[in-house]
Amino acid sequence: MGRIRLVLGTYPLPTQEATLAFGRRIGREILKNTVLALYGDLGAGKTTFVKGLALGLNILEPIHSPTFVLLNLYEGLAHFDLYRLKNSQDFLQLGFEEHFHNDVVTAIEWPDRILDLLPEKTLYIFFRYQGTGRIADVTYRSSSLTERSLC
Repeated sequence: MGRIRLVLGTYPLPTQEATLAFGRRIGREILKNTVLALYGDLGAGKTTFVKGLALGLNILEPIHSPTFVLLNLYEGLAHFDLYRLKNSQDFLQLGFEEHFHNDVVTAIEWPDRILDLLPEKTLYIFFRYQGTGRIADVTYRSSSLTERSLC
């Protein structure tokens, strides 16, 4: 896979199809070992984005939210939903941090539960409502960056 050149900023996602396409675009270019921290209220588009991401990674099996099992693994993708997790200690006790170092893309819904464990090069995507659509704000920890390659 190549490098993804992603301008940090705001992406309008007026429809579910636009959210899928946004995920697909990132999935086509993203490097393995990248961690994506996905924020947003229930129904804001996080799982829809991961479905598009999986399509971009050429994963054809259905993507389901791992809300009750915390983690679904696919060829090339680890998809976490940490909504029911209490804290980072629970994450460590379950041995989940190994997925940060595997040769996969890691997408984490509700990453606030493990904020202190996220790798330095984590890409943060904040999904929020705007009218009948959504918006995705893309950033890194450092607010001084305006553009950066994932590596």
